[in-house]
Amino acid sequence: MTAMSASPVVTRFAPSPTGFLHIGGARTALFNWLYARGRGGQFLLRIEDTDRARSTPEATDAILKGLDWLGLDHDGEVVSQFDRADRHTEVALSLLDKGAAYKCFSTQDEISAFREKAKEEGRSTLFQSPWRDADPATFPDAPHVIRLKTPTEGETVIEDEVQGRVVIRNDQLDDMILLRSDGTPVYMLAVVVDDHDMGVTHVIRGDDHLNNAARQMGIYTAMGWDVPVWAHIPLIHGPDGKKLSKRHGALGVDEYQKMGYPAAGMRNYLARLGWSHGDDEFFTDAQATEWFDLGGIGKSPARFDFKKLENLCGQHIAVADDAALLQEIEAYLEAAGLGDLTETQRSGMARAMYCLKDRAKTFPELLEKAHFVLASAPLEMDEKAAAALDPVSRGILVALTPHLQSASWSREELEGVMAAFAEAQGTKFGKLAGPMRAALAGRSVTPSVFDMMLVLGKEESLLRIGQAAASGTENG
Repeated sequence: MTAMSASPVVTRFAPSPTGFLHIGGARTALFNWLYARGRGGQFLLRIEDTDRARSTPEATDAILKGLDWLGLDHDGEVVSQFDRADRHTEVALSLLDKGAAYKCFSTQDEISAFREKAKEEGRSTLFQSPWRDADPATFPDAPHVIRLKTPTEGETVIEDEVQGRVVIRNDQLDDMILLRSDGTPVYMLAVVVDDHDMGVTHVIRGDDHLNNAARQMGIYTAMGWDVPVWAHIPLIHGPDGKKLSKRHGALGVDEYQKMGYPAAGMRNYLARLGWSHGDDEFFTDAQATEWFDLGGIGKSPARFDFKKLENLCGQHIAVADDAALLQEIEAYLEAAGLGDLTETQRSGMARAMYCLKDRAKTFPELLEKAHFVLASAPLEMDEKAAAALDPVSRGILVALTPHLQSASWSREELEGVMAAFAEAQGTKFGKLAGPMRAALAGRSVTPSVFDMMLVLGKEESLLRIGQAAASGTENG
């Protein structure tokens, strides 16, 4: 069979709902989404829930929420693999009728004994069923599985878009089970049937499935179906070069949302994790969709690097639309269980966003900068702010207040008033900044004093300066 190419592109993401949506799965979904969206194709979602013991509705919900947070929209309804069991069985029986599959009555004990003997004799332990070419007249009335008749000679060739040409000798492949003895279809059969029926043209998945591709091609060939384009992508490793696992920290995509990473930064970082477009590091969704191709995926495992993730997230926060950013921050607060913003806080954040976005790599960092507009007077001072309000500094604030009261509240005039006051005091503006930051925010690290004054407005700024001048360290 030749691989599909002329048809409109159809990709799919097919997670198992046995846990959260982990980073590797999220990247696989992203690659499939980018490939389809960049070619006017379809991106489908299938939940591979055939493992009834381990599949849970909660896990399915977590996968859907993770994809939603990442902005990876899918086409059509979500397909449940379990719901399609009758169709999988139908294909297995069709293969049986064609003579491409057979009933195998070997028991588990017999299979174990075969392998043990082969091991002792130094032969391949790949099970060779005595029922492969048996006369149906000899069939016992006993439980049986249905196995695929894999060719015993020649080679299976996988033309992989990432791994290149992969050749596997057919005598290295077993006659895989299609239907278990209880009549239920196996995952390996279900995947092929579903991909064919859903019209999937490109199977983009982890390279841990590469061996599966060779076995699955036997079903495509026997059914006379077109083989999809294969692209098996390397797994993601931790910074230490070992397969990403719990010891590397957050694993579920929902954890990254709760840690306050913006979705756009996460998409950018995951796209760049194992795929490249020249030397480009920072790019928009539109650029990623236009540029993404299978040829840009590397063969080596990518290493997850939190510093690179944070750097990209900071760049995306800096260029984000203010209203969209505020909406995403509110979603972060909800996901992290940190409570909602009040109307006053929301409008304050909206006014302040222009001076909060720069150099904030995560939403917690941005919200720390926003403390001045989220808190209400009288402010509680942190340790450094309280230290900045010594008696001399409070005296300076008292002396400065009349100058600010008579000022019109524009940046230009406020800068002029402060500069003139500093000069009259025989000091520099830098000496005024510490006490002013403490008075306006109760913090020592804040946006610029002028930005805070403009966002807070004249009345609120003078109220806070007056309270700080009067009480100073007593607030701490």
